[in-house]
Amino acid sequence: MRNTCFFLLLLQVLVACTDAKPRRNAKVFIEKKEGKYTLYRHGKPFEIKGAAGHAQLDLLQQIGGNTIRLWDTVGIAPILKKADELGIAVIVGLPIPESRYMDYYNDSSKVAQQYKDIKALVNRFKDAPALLMWCVGNELSFPYRPAYANFYKAFNGIVDMIHRDDPDHPVTTTMVNFQRKDIFNIKMRTHVDVISFNIFGRITYLRDDLKRFSWLWRGPYLITEWGIDGPWDGTPQTAWGAWIEPTSTDKAEQYRWRYEQQMPLDDSGFLGSLIFYWGQKQETTHTWFSLFDELGHKTEVVAVAEKIWTGKTSVEPAPKIRDMLLAGQDHPASIFLNANEEVEAKVRLVDGSKFTKVIWEVFPEDWHKVEERNNTIKPLPVNGLFRSNEGVDVRFITPDSEGPYRIFATVYDDNGNIATCNMPFYVVGTNEKN
Repeated sequence: MRNTCFFLLLLQVLVACTDAKPRRNAKVFIEKKEGKYTLYRHGKPFEIKGAAGHAQLDLLQQIGGNTIRLWDTVGIAPILKKADELGIAVIVGLPIPESRYMDYYNDSSKVAQQYKDIKALVNRFKDAPALLMWCVGNELSFPYRPAYANFYKAFNGIVDMIHRDDPDHPVTTTMVNFQRKDIFNIKMRTHVDVISFNIFGRITYLRDDLKRFSWLWRGPYLITEWGIDGPWDGTPQTAWGAWIEPTSTDKAEQYRWRYEQQMPLDDSGFLGSLIFYWGQKQETTHTWFSLFDELGHKTEVVAVAEKIWTGKTSVEPAPKIRDMLLAGQDHPASIFLNANEEVEAKVRLVDGSKFTKVIWEVFPEDWHKVEERNNTIKPLPVNGLFRSNEGVDVRFITPDSEGPYRIFATVYDDNGNIATCNMPFYVVGTNEKN
């Protein structure tokens, strides 16, 4: 009996790993030739070089980017139109609940409505010239257990519908890092055309992971999010648990290093990658992943993106930050300050960096999470603390309420660039002003 089960399982694996014949008459398809996968768009090989996010599309195109990724379909029509005008391809996200929400997937009426809504959307936008592929869900998790059968049924219902209604565009889904469980179940229990990875610190191990799991899976994939180490395990923290964010200059170097040294550019299944995050977003801080500020000023990472996409740099260099000092201390110190204490903060720039001003702000630490998800709304700054806030060296009064805070410095130049840094600190006690 065991031998029979093993044989059936092995047969399923072999069938699941068999490459489907590409639809060469499709607008977009994936083909395997001489052991290497290639993505074709309009009949020509197309390597994905782009970003996750949809800000500053003119600049993205100008510096060599050719693809963006969207997580949902909010405001999608003008984005697709603008992308088409610039010759940029778009991976469109179709958000659905994660597999852990089985109350949802066990409710047939909710699943049916989801299917109906997504079908209408796919049929509305399937002929958009900028469309590259569909991405069903984001980081859904793909479990083994039979109890998740209704999740797989709903997921495959959407994938199969897209294959029927829009055979011109492949379907993908994403996972966090390289996870054997997810890869196995995606291959065994779903009908997607290509796997996508959202990967940050674990990109260090991606080449080894691909090699070690090649006995089971060696298919096409793309990297739909990659970037710097984020506010999670492995990143330094203060004594009270605040994550320590690198300067924008340190981030730029990490982006460059990861692409040049760790991106599996020569791997047979690699179809391309999307840098994270092309825009401005709040995630622990408003600067951690943001390649721009709210007004569109560029960080140093934008020049790195152009270099890795084109091999050259036309963007004017941004200011470079060496480090930041608060009360004479730098990272990774845990800095405790008294309430209403006058303190000095300083940004030290790399020699030769040109700047016009430095804007300083203090924010309360952003601890807020909903269902383990980070807050996405930028907190309000604590006002009235700085005597002057435009130089590299300032003095300020600490807040009068006890708790965790961060002091931020944003360095501007005349070319639309910024450099950013911040330091967490903890205010001890309350010493209200008279």
